[in-house]
Amino acid sequence: MAVPASAPTGLVRLTTCGSVDDGKSTLIGRLLHDAGAVPSDQLAALEAAGGPPDLALLVDGLSAEREQGITIDVAYRYFDIGERRFILADTPGHEQYTRNMVTAASTADLAVVLVDARKGVLTQTRRHSRLLALLGVRRIVLAVNKMDLVDWSRDQFDAVVDDYRAFVAGLGLDDVAAIPLSARDGDNVAVRSVHARWYAGPTLMEHLRAVRLDESGPAALRMPVQGVTRPHADFRGFAGRIVTGAVRRGDLVRILPSGVTAHVERIVALDGDLDLADKGQSVTLTLTPDVDVSRGDVIADADRPPEVADQFEAHVVWMSASPLLPGRSYWLKLGAATVPARISDIRHKVNVDTGENLAARTLGLNDIGLCTLALDAPVPFEPYALSRDLGGFILIDRVTDETVGAGMIRFALRRAANLRLQPLTVSREDRAALKRQTPLVLWFTGLSGAGKSTIANRVEQGLLAEGRHSVLLDGDNVRHGLNRDLGFTDADRVENIRRIAEVARLMTDAGLVVLVSFISPFREERRMARECMAPGEFVEIFVDAPLATVEARDVKGLYAKARAGILSHFTGIDSPYEAPEAPDLRIDTTACSPAEAAELILALVRTRQDRPQGGSV
Repeated sequence: MAVPASAPTGLVRLTTCGSVDDGKSTLIGRLLHDAGAVPSDQLAALEAAGGPPDLALLVDGLSAEREQGITIDVAYRYFDIGERRFILADTPGHEQYTRNMVTAASTADLAVVLVDARKGVLTQTRRHSRLLALLGVRRIVLAVNKMDLVDWSRDQFDAVVDDYRAFVAGLGLDDVAAIPLSARDGDNVAVRSVHARWYAGPTLMEHLRAVRLDESGPAALRMPVQGVTRPHADFRGFAGRIVTGAVRRGDLVRILPSGVTAHVERIVALDGDLDLADKGQSVTLTLTPDVDVSRGDVIADADRPPEVADQFEAHVVWMSASPLLPGRSYWLKLGAATVPARISDIRHKVNVDTGENLAARTLGLNDIGLCTLALDAPVPFEPYALSRDLGGFILIDRVTDETVGAGMIRFALRRAANLRLQPLTVSREDRAALKRQTPLVLWFTGLSGAGKSTIANRVEQGLLAEGRHSVLLDGDNVRHGLNRDLGFTDADRVENIRRIAEVARLMTDAGLVVLVSFISPFREERRMARECMAPGEFVEIFVDAPLATVEARDVKGLYAKARAGILSHFTGIDSPYEAPEAPDLRIDTTACSPAEAAELILALVRTRQDRPQGGSV
């Protein structure tokens, strides 16, 4: 088929999605086959099996997929229709692999949503369509597949289309082209079907060849810095890929988040120096004057820079079997920048079937929530609706390095821009010098009944006797006041420790030795507490006792209640305890008395109590 002179050209990123068994892999196999993109040896292997070739096998490459008859991985394929080139992603239909669908759709220009004509619009169809809307995919092809199994009923086709259009109307998806087809037989894929004479629209290939994508005006320069190159003393360049706009030699650019400006001295590419570099090109820029630029910064148009903020409202798609825990620190990767970030609050989660906003304390696998995030450092960004590159981020577990979530920034929280640290005349060094001691946090962790509070209490008595200024924060006592609103779910435990870590930090600012006696079951929150403090001011003390020992003690009768099912979310029974891997001090309470343990800790404190630096006292 010849391409009309007016047909658009260029590269199109195409993704397919829908529910399980809607026929995505078969349709993609048919597209590849009819576009002449299947290698002859691969096609011959399919035909050698006898009978009509199973075109789904062209993309279901994993052995596990072939055995189960489903798509697990994201399979990328390339094909041409005339002068237009396509990168096509076959994404999983099963709910378990929604994260793969998000990965593919995050860069897509166009999506093909398959629906089985017999089943109509299903929950997973709605889930994927809602995700497409969140991910900024605005052009949709509704491929109503398996029409041969409903005798090419126009009424059935119209019912499916009406149902789908009614659903996506509320999502802002109004560019929907509906096509009845049979992927298995090829009807209305590349060749018009003789079974649906009532359908006067284009075939799928005709539509893909002719559809026009968004054509925006000139965009401002945005180049996330991926690395600083310095091959010799006379060269310092900043490497990255231009995601929007263009840059010319001599242009004035602004570096974010610092806001400093400089002129582009050279544009260095593999082929040599350039006068101009455009969107999509990877280059190295040298600047004059030689300003400070680091990986994760953004080089931007000086007159139209992106915003900079450290608090956002964003939609988050949760991709991990372990729930999102507000207050827990994750790595947030945005462009080339990676910074610690926390979910401050979950405004609501979205019922993907009805669109209803539901109250939520956490998010589970494949949940979509509207959240507020707080970052440890400001980053350059743009709302996702304007820029996928500077508005889309991922969240990474800081312990396992697993990608656990993907997010789309809506806007910065304006209060973040209006908040400034108030300069104070009296410093923490002044307060510590007045008390003639070095601030310190002694963080006692261990199972309930291990002896944390008993030992911490003895330690504070020893500190008092030595004339040191201290305060003891005990888990049970704090839950009677500051944390009385928290329960014992994992999310509540994370928030419990976050608050205490912040309180402990404020108390070190006052120059105190702070004793914190909390079970604090998760390594990640103990690491977060350490990071809250100044270097060297956090001492993790693991009060260790086997579960059998603390159960035998059971001073409060809590283990018996937990074993009887009366008490839920109890650490060591039905909630995990993650023992420290490298504590600053381990106390074995099966071999050490409370008095002996206290003396060991006091001796450690004495080694940390060097004369405070600075201060006026």
